[in-house]
Amino acid sequence: QVQLEESGGGSVQVGASLTLSCVVSGRSLSTDAVGWFRQGPGREREFVASMAWIGGRAKYADFVNDRFAIARDNSKNMVYLQMNNLKPEDTAVYYCNYWSGAFTVPRPSDYWGQGTQVTVSS
Repeated sequence: QVQLEESGGGSVQVGASLTLSCVVSGRSLSTDAVGWFRQGPGREREFVASMAWIGGRAKYADFVNDRFAIARDNSKNMVYLQMNNLKPEDTAVYYCNYWSGAFTVPRPSDYWGQGTQVTVSS
């Protein structure tokens, strides 16, 4: 059974940084695209960032504006999201996921973790 576990969220001030982590068990991510998604209060879940299974290529949502960086460690089956210059509109529950196929076309699996809450206050 596949399980995803996100961590690293918290309550921070505007302009702060956070690094989110995600560990996946029950499946090797070595040939999967991986990505981060978020769901803000009263909003639909939306795409944040994704990374190819090899080569380090990444894709970001427009709102990221060079503030976030996605990374992965296939040897540990882990995915990371470094977030800098956080804004109140970044407040959301953040989730990681994976899929086979192109990293540029997010198709998250049906498996979701609990997510990790990020709250940014001014």
